[in-house]
Amino acid sequence: MIASNVLRSSAFRLALLYTVLSVGSVVVLLGYIYWATAGYMDRQTDETIEAEISGLAEQYRRRGLAGLSAIIAERMARDPDGAAVYLLAHDDFTPIVGNLSRWPDAPTAGEGWTRFRLRDWGRDKSEEHEARARTFLLRGGLHLLVGRDVRELEATRRLILNALAWGLAITVALALSVGLLVSAGVTRRIDAINQTGREIMEGDLSRRVPRDGTGDDFDQLAAHLNRMLDRIEGLMKAVRQVADNIAHDLRTPLTRLRTRLELARGDDPQLSQQAVSDAIDDTDELLATFNALLRIARIESGSRRSAFAEVDLARLAQDVVELYEPLAAEKGQTLVVESTAALSIRGDRDLLFQALANLVDNAIKYSPQGGRVELSALGWDGRAKVAVSDTGPGIQAELREKVFQRFFRVDSSRSTPGSGLGLSLVRAVADLHGASIELTDNDPGLKVVLGFSNMAGWRCQGFEADANKSI
Repeated sequence: MIASNVLRSSAFRLALLYTVLSVGSVVVLLGYIYWATAGYMDRQTDETIEAEISGLAEQYRRRGLAGLSAIIAERMARDPDGAAVYLLAHDDFTPIVGNLSRWPDAPTAGEGWTRFRLRDWGRDKSEEHEARARTFLLRGGLHLLVGRDVRELEATRRLILNALAWGLAITVALALSVGLLVSAGVTRRIDAINQTGREIMEGDLSRRVPRDGTGDDFDQLAAHLNRMLDRIEGLMKAVRQVADNIAHDLRTPLTRLRTRLELARGDDPQLSQQAVSDAIDDTDELLATFNALLRIARIESGSRRSAFAEVDLARLAQDVVELYEPLAAEKGQTLVVESTAALSIRGDRDLLFQALANLVDNAIKYSPQGGRVELSALGWDGRAKVAVSDTGPGIQAELREKVFQRFFRVDSSRSTPGSGLGLSLVRAVADLHGASIELTDNDPGLKVVLGFSNMAGWRCQGFEADANKSI
């Protein structure tokens, strides 16, 4: 099964393509080596023959036929078993002197070059191999053949061909072996990813792609996939939690709504009218809850980024404070704002306004009578920070991450109006804008800090932000 997967894998096909290209390159290289080596040896043989011919021609010019015959006989006597081939023959090709018994019947090419088989050659006169020679027609109709026994050249050529053939075979074997090994490794790691995917599809969302710690492409891919799976698992848990929270938190208002509708069916007109009015209020509360859920879902989808523009956080903070000043005054609270004169980021003004409004509303809601709520928007070093501080009861450290979950409410706040979606919306807006969000102690109370890094450029007018100021 594994071998079949390897052979069908794209990695093996790619390795096979590389093998073909490598073998083709090796064939071209070895072919050139053979051509250069064999060609050099052929040229060396031809040059030797040419040198022999030049010497014999000089002797023939100086000493005539007798001198030529004598020098041929002398050279054969000096090296009877050598590689040189000589034959001087009459016009009818009858031998005069030489170490060939008859004139070869092989055809001649341009400039008199020819190849023929030597028979009864060597010390025991039993060898047969090839010779290369050049023929001339001398004055008086005489024929002269000068050549070389090329058996050593042929042996060397065969040795080179065998070496090249073995080299090519080894190259093919190594290339295929490496291709199979690489393909098997890639297939094994892809199978691990596929196996993890199958187990996740079967319902085990805790499964993750195994990593080998090498930091290579597959290891990085596994890391990204695992982070994606962590995100998906978190979203699935959030969806289940939202469903549970909806069933738990909306059961009471739905039950109350049903009770009031039952009262509206009674015979008392005044009581029925009041029940209908209360039922409408409950319905509005339910619609507001579902609208908040839909708004959070749209924000988390990232579709609102198309509405990004330059937003002045300082002006936005002033607008939020102006909106909530009457509510703070009703509770005898002090609501103040501190901001840089001009502090701009890229973002969606409506969503940012809603997020700050939620934070200020919570701060006023949970601060005691005569408390203090502060909204600050300051910037330095290319960053902007918006903080909302109150003097309320605060939130325990172990619950500060949970309060961003949908419908989650601290036990002490369950008696106050609300659906538990305000901070979930703030978190969604912060994530959409790439901002950090942090909950800290205000001693007493709570401080919520939003940190933005996508500033569109800011300037101070009459106010210099202090980098050491706590915000």
